[in-house]
Amino acid sequence: MIRRLYDWTLSLAAHRHAMWALAIVAFVESSVFPIPPDILMIPMILARPNRAFVIAALCTAASVLGGLAGYWIGFGLFEQVGRPVLEFYGKDARFGEFSAAYNAWGAWAVLIAGITPFPFKVVTILSGATGLSLPIFLVASVLARGLRFFVVATLLWKFGEPIRDFIERRLGAVFTACIVLLVGGFVVLRFI
Repeated sequence: MIRRLYDWTLSLAAHRHAMWALAIVAFVESSVFPIPPDILMIPMILARPNRAFVIAALCTAASVLGGLAGYWIGFGLFEQVGRPVLEFYGKDARFGEFSAAYNAWGAWAVLIAGITPFPFKVVTILSGATGLSLPIFLVASVLARGLRFFVVATLLWKFGEPIRDFIERRLGAVFTACIVLLVGGFVVLRFI
């Protein structure tokens, strides 16, 4: 099923309504869809590098709006919709203990999930379910998703097809390593 969704999403890149498709995929990926918009965004930018930053901006805006939908699912529909989504991704077992600490570190959670391969939808739903401050959620979402999509767009715009393999296979690991170093640096500074 996931492979068919992946192939279907990738086929949208060549469609004449690819920008609309990208907006829809980015929106639903932030709340329930399992396929990241990068797989649609990458071929679109390779096909039209002069539109790389327009594509990244659209992807960012739609992703943040989708994040708001995920927040609303967590806030208003957690028991009916949010919990089943979290169960699907195997993230519901530790929800009680997680929500207690979440609001103290919620901005970091949104930032980290928005940049790394961690499913962003899980954090959007948890942010609503735990009542994370909406302004904090929005700022962290814009920063994280913007950074993620604009870095990809910049790399593709600058290097084109040769960087595609790196982005598809290793960019998530690079972002994750950078986040670990950043958070580790703050931890070290706190105890010095």
